[in-house]
Amino acid sequence: MDNLKIGNYIQNLRKAQKLTQKELADKLNISFQAVSKWETGESLPDTGILLDLCEILNTSVDKLLNGGAIVARDRRMMRVANVVEGFEHLEAVGKCFGENCTFFTGMIEGINTKMNIDILEYLRDPNTRRFMYVEVIIQWILDGKTVDLDEVEDLFHDQRMVDMVKRYLDKTDGTEQQ
Repeated sequence: MDNLKIGNYIQNLRKAQKLTQKELADKLNISFQAVSKWETGESLPDTGILLDLCEILNTSVDKLLNGGAIVARDRRMMRVANVVEGFEHLEAVGKCFGENCTFFTGMIEGINTKMNIDILEYLRDPNTRRFMYVEVIIQWILDGKTVDLDEVEDLFHDQRMVDMVKRYLDKTDGTEQQ
């Protein structure tokens, strides 16, 4: 990565939005000095604010980190049916091995601890199950992958969930153009 090229790109986008360094910093809850350091190439934006920065500057993370260059991507496509199947397989482990099997209970305890939830309870309820699907899809998108929005709409039939996925696709510039 070329810090100076990225800094120049940030500065050009900021000015195009008619924002001062302080105004941009205030929107991101950071100091104007941090913005100045980005623009001089002294440092790069923290990963925790990249999506918000890109939304404010109306660009994608890929484009920002490449100093404005359009990057040819080979984004892997996630099939929504695979998400559903993955959760079904998770449940099938309990059926195949028995829900009291140490392997199954260890797996479930690990998920519950890592995610601070009761995964089996979430999977039993159709509404929370769909939220689990959305969570996996969003994690996939944040990992640089993409998903066909038509498949998401077919699965959820709930515009709020579709909009949530779409928002992440838009922020990461991961929409599939067909």
